[in-house]
Amino acid sequence: MSKNLLKDKNIRETPFRVAVLAAFNKFPNAISLWQIEDELGEHDRITLYRTLKTFTDNGIIHEISLVGGEKRMALCKSDCAHDGHHHQHDHVHFQCKRCDEIFCVETTAFPKIVLKNFKIESLEVTAKGLCGKCSK
Repeated sequence: MSKNLLKDKNIRETPFRVAVLAAFNKFPNAISLWQIEDELGEHDRITLYRTLKTFTDNGIIHEISLVGGEKRMALCKSDCAHDGHHHQHDHVHFQCKRCDEIFCVETTAFPKIVLKNFKIESLEVTAKGLCGKCSK
């Protein structure tokens, strides 16, 4: 992600926001709240939740909801903004059954789903199996 990401999104840069962004940049995959907290060390939880909401609302990160209510978060592409996340229909979330990591994986084809009398506003696809590291 751009060094000036917060500035590009018109978000005031604070040391805490920079630290949260650094936590996301440290991992190549989607991360959990506890991983972020572990990276930050001692911090104010309310400030963290507000920061994550600000990042989500402004297209910096997106949430991935897993079966059982667990959530992970990952950096968005640069084309996401406060008006919505634009990556919803171009990647699949892949969950490794061995290491439990979640990856945002680009795909050449995304399923097209049409439901009569329903308007789909977002669609999440999660594939499960073994990641490249675990399948060796």
